[in-house]
Amino acid sequence: MASVGVFDSLRRKRQKPGVLRGASKQDTAHLDEWAGERQGVEAYVEPRTNVTDTTMVLVAHDGEWTRRRIADFDSALEFGKKRSIPVYEVARVGYPQRMRDYMARQKREGRG
Repeated sequence: MASVGVFDSLRRKRQKPGVLRGASKQDTAHLDEWAGERQGVEAYVEPRTNVTDTTMVLVAHDGEWTRRRIADFDSALEFGKKRSIPVYEVARVGYPQRMRDYMARQKREGRG
């Protein structure tokens, strides 16, 4: 009789090492909806790392932001072009000050 270990189900759900979850339709839909509901949105593309795939951070005029996976930099450019949103490489330009200010305000207000 085979015994089932407590962690067997968790092991089965793990992905192979080095395999990252790519962008999904839900990721793109979230970015699209989020951008459509805010003013002055800019996109900042974060490069793929060993831990995460390529991601895009959208930052609104007031510094509010969201992050989701995106297929690659070209997909981010296409996303921005369709929505008239400027797209930047975060490794080259950094994050905007208004995003850091927003996070500081959230922390002071106990929301972050």
